[in-house]
Amino acid sequence: MIRCAAALRRRSNSGLAELRGSTDAMCEDECRESQSQGAPAAFQELTKADYPSSTRPYTVISIVLCEMADWFTSSRARSDSTSSSASQSTSCRLLLRQRLSQLLTCVEDLSSDDEANEEVSRTLDEAFHLCGRYVCRDFFRLHMVTWNVATAEPPADVKSLLQLDSQPATDLYVIGLQEVNATPVKFISDLMADDSWSHLLMNTLGPRGYIKVTSVRMQGLLLILFAKQVHLPFIRDIQTTYTRTGIFGFWGNKGGISVRFSFYGHMICFLNCHLAAHMNYALQRMDEFEYILDTQDFDIYNTPRVLDHKVVFWFGDLNFRIEDHGMHFLRSSINSGRFNLLWGKDQLTMLKKTEPILQQFEEGPLSFKPTYKFDRFSETYDTSPQKTWFGLNGKKRKPAWTDRILWRVKPKLSNEEDESGSTASSIDDEEFPIKVIQDTYTCDAAYGVSDHKPVIGTFTLELRKKVENPLVSLSAEGQWSADEDAMLTYTILEAFESSTWDWIGLYKTGFKSPSDYVTFAWVKDDEVATNDEVVQVSMKKDNLPLLAGEYVLGYYSCNMQSIVGFSSPFQIFESKRAVMEGLVPENMNGTEMAK
Repeated sequence: MIRCAAALRRRSNSGLAELRGSTDAMCEDECRESQSQGAPAAFQELTKADYPSSTRPYTVISIVLCEMADWFTSSRARSDSTSSSASQSTSCRLLLRQRLSQLLTCVEDLSSDDEANEEVSRTLDEAFHLCGRYVCRDFFRLHMVTWNVATAEPPADVKSLLQLDSQPATDLYVIGLQEVNATPVKFISDLMADDSWSHLLMNTLGPRGYIKVTSVRMQGLLLILFAKQVHLPFIRDIQTTYTRTGIFGFWGNKGGISVRFSFYGHMICFLNCHLAAHMNYALQRMDEFEYILDTQDFDIYNTPRVLDHKVVFWFGDLNFRIEDHGMHFLRSSINSGRFNLLWGKDQLTMLKKTEPILQQFEEGPLSFKPTYKFDRFSETYDTSPQKTWFGLNGKKRKPAWTDRILWRVKPKLSNEEDESGSTASSIDDEEFPIKVIQDTYTCDAAYGVSDHKPVIGTFTLELRKKVENPLVSLSAEGQWSADEDAMLTYTILEAFESSTWDWIGLYKTGFKSPSDYVTFAWVKDDEVATNDEVVQVSMKKDNLPLLAGEYVLGYYSCNMQSIVGFSSPFQIFESKRAVMEGLVPENMNGTEMAK
């Protein structure tokens, strides 16, 4: 883009130099004046009436083309160094297009035999092309983990698994587990409270500002999504589903669970699978995968199926094995780090050559040790003794890359599909592109609670935001304490499918999930609020915290299954009741906490 801008500057300077003539000084003054006001001259509302008729077209064209080059160059530099506001970019592009449209009127004033007419038209064509192609994009970091935990309880620490100190900081965490302990007693207890894995992950990520957005579980399969609090109002239309494939589709020890949502307007789906085991069942694994894709659906009009989403991440214990090679060759290749010698016989890699659906998915190079099967609490592959069943000798499990992370960006529509009524989707893909870049793909061999090693994939999502404003704004009115009822206000900023079942939660800063509220209040009882209407809601003093602390209000949408707006953080002051009930000594001020 910088090269294009430089070319545009050269063309505007050289091709129109003879046109500027005596107006050079006036152009430079105009540029300086506009820049001193903090905006390029290309964005100023210049009209033909601003200049003498004899110089008007050439002056305006020269000014705008020079300033366009400056704007493209400076905008690109800003976007490379910081995360620019997409709303600012959108408004600038609209203004730029408007100015270019005005230039067409100026071009009409040029005589048909003017030698520069052709050059000016060509320059404007290039300017329009650049204007339409340039978009300001944002970058988000995604951290994914897949791990077959083999019914084990979680380790004491998962900080290295989550790479908490990585830079830039992670925006989204997606963790998919398989074979979480699902004995009847354990499963029922997990339904009443968070399972031990979710509890550990929330306690690790919560203090760092990450919120558990949602989760879905099917027996031993578990999928959890975490996000920075700042992103929550832009994670919308959350839905989850599951598909059983174990015991002819009646048992959930195998299958797939998924979560889908809109992330700044882009439809994304994560599918965590545990497919059939054993070497000889590669085709059955493919059948199960296709069955999961065919049967999972969502109550979303434009993305009812998994593959309708703009980006799909498929991961889990996919159970594909390494064929043909003997145990000695496998272990020799692994120990010497020559993993590439094994890629050609990896079942998933082989199937990608013949299965069209797999050819749509991408995967990074398998430049890490096969993640199965290990002796527990070690980095040694399976050394278990051979078992004998009815006089038959068992075999040790061969190492294999059973645990994988793949992704798919929705292919562009063909001309035939585009003409059959999908034009809107095609325009959307062009105007709001998304790019997935894998930064790392590895395993963490230090964890030994399972016979599988966890696989980690980190990605950069490069996209242009479709939405940038929360759906609801909230504000805490006045001073809050448990000595009197509190008042809050909320306003619907953009139309959405709100409901009288929506509620507003009071959250202590550092909360772990939408259900981790201190208290809540239903939104307007009698009717759904309209846009820009300021609605007052009260919270009873008996439900407010007695001790001082920092809190936020969050509007939870029942239909979207997400928090769609937050208030600014505010202070709740210590209540007189706290002293009366002996929660704090009488001589403590309102900012100190009881110990």
